[in-house]
Amino acid sequence: MTSIDQTNSDAAIQVPVSRADLPRHIAIIMDGNGRWAQARNKSRSYGHRHGARVVRPIVTQCARMGIEALTLYSFSLENWKRPREEIDALMSLYVEYLIAEEKEMLDNDIRFRQIGRRDGLPEEVKEALTRVEKATSDCGGMTLAVALNYGSRAEITDAVRAIAGKVAEGVLEPESIDEQTVAQHLYTAGLPDPDLLIRTAGEMRLSNYLLWQISYAELWVTDTLWPDFTIAHLHDAIRDFAGRQRRFGAVQPG
Repeated sequence: MTSIDQTNSDAAIQVPVSRADLPRHIAIIMDGNGRWAQARNKSRSYGHRHGARVVRPIVTQCARMGIEALTLYSFSLENWKRPREEIDALMSLYVEYLIAEEKEMLDNDIRFRQIGRRDGLPEEVKEALTRVEKATSDCGGMTLAVALNYGSRAEITDAVRAIAGKVAEGVLEPESIDEQTVAQHLYTAGLPDPDLLIRTAGEMRLSNYLLWQISYAELWVTDTLWPDFTIAHLHDAIRDFAGRQRRFGAVQPG
């Protein structure tokens, strides 16, 4: 897949704040592909393809900056309600992206994982996911998590079912269940909770995305549509994040 080259200068790989002030985990809702295409009298699939071209430079930049995890909201459970033609184009695009980006992930020491339900995905998508997960399993740098066939309520439901099953088997006592127990049964088990949630296209909602995990995340919304999102926008979000006071319910000293 052709990518937009936003990483060919020293400025592109510059860390916008001190490394101590970087978020550990950035989550992004990549919104606006359809509107971007419609403004150009093109199909929504055209917008998705151009949106996919933005992913590589953003992923690579995050990896080079030392971000621990990046999670991208790619396809929700609700997205199955879209026209069949658009869904088929998206699924083909996922396979194309995974095949094209495997080497880039390996070159940047990026570990790939999918979060969401595998059931219902086309076989070729599941095969591509498994292939890239296996190929990058020994990478020790940033984790790239793609939320594909994902819904946060479904994720929490699946976690509750798994915990209930362990209680029924006598493996787990109800009294021992705490927040950590729930977190360990979510799709994101092993990843830090997102510190920063970025949403493009100006929408002021969470869209059933990482509802448990973003309890204390800083939100950053831009009117920029995803196909127009650049490393400069990413840096703006990180600078804004670094300048905020995160109290986690406490009172700021002094």
